[in-house]
Amino acid sequence: MKHARNAKPRRATDTLVFTREAIRRLDRVAVDEFGMPSIILMENAAIRLCETAKRMLGKKTSPRVAIFCGPGNNGGDGLALARHLHNAGARVRIILAGSPERYTEGAAANVKIVQAMKLEVVGSRSVIRTPDLIVDALLGTGVDRPVEGEVARLIRAINTIGSRGSPVLSVDIPSGLDADTGAPWGNAVRADVTLTLVGFKRGFLELAARPYLGRVEVGDIGVPRELAVRLGTGLVPRRIGRGNTGKRAR
Repeated sequence: MKHARNAKPRRATDTLVFTREAIRRLDRVAVDEFGMPSIILMENAAIRLCETAKRMLGKKTSPRVAIFCGPGNNGGDGLALARHLHNAGARVRIILAGSPERYTEGAAANVKIVQAMKLEVVGSRSVIRTPDLIVDALLGTGVDRPVEGEVARLIRAINTIGSRGSPVLSVDIPSGLDADTGAPWGNAVRADVTLTLVGFKRGFLELAARPYLGRVEVGDIGVPRELAVRLGTGLVPRRIGRGNTGKRAR
C-alpha cells in the first residue's frame, strides 16, 4: 500500500487505519528513521493501557488483575502495564505464555523488572479464577496462521474466565484475530474493550471482528504523526465496537 509522504487524513480527528504490514513498517521506521527505541513505545503503551484499565476497574479497592503476557512486544506492553497497575495499588498476577528465556528484547527487559519488583509472575497453569480484570497481552497484529499449543489454551482460559463475569481488556488487538481480515485464527479472545495502539487495524472494519472487539479505543503511544499519516489511511470518525452483544455466550 503506497501513501504520499505528505498525505493527511481529512480532519485531525480522523482515525487512521493500518494493515498488518503497515504496522510492521511503522515499528521499524520509528526506530530506524526517528531513533525511537521500541521500549519507549512500549512504556507509552503501558501508560495508556493503565488509564483504560483503571477506568474499567472503577472504584474497586486493591483490585485483582490477571495479565496474560506473550513473549513478543504485545506481552512487553502487558508486563510494563503490570508495573503501573501495581504502583496504583492493584494486586497483579502475571501469567507468562512460556519460559522467561523465550521472551525477546523489550518483553525480556520488562520480565526482569517485574521480577526485581517481586511481582507475582507465574507459569501458564496458574490462573486467577475470577479476577476483577483480565488483560490479554498474548499476541499482537503479526498473527497470520492458526494459533496452537499453549497460547491457544490460554486464549480459551481467558474466554472461560470472561464468561464468569470478569471484564477483558485486549492490548492492541484481541489475541488470535487477524489484523487484516478480522477473522479469528481458530480461537480468539473475546474482549470487552480493545485498546488499539496508534490506530484501527484494517480487520476491525469487517463484520467478522465484531464478536471479539468489544468497545474499541485508540491509544496514542507517541509515534510521530508524520510517520503514522505516511503509513496509515484516513477513516471518517465512526463508532466501531459493541458488536459482541452475545460475548458471554460461548
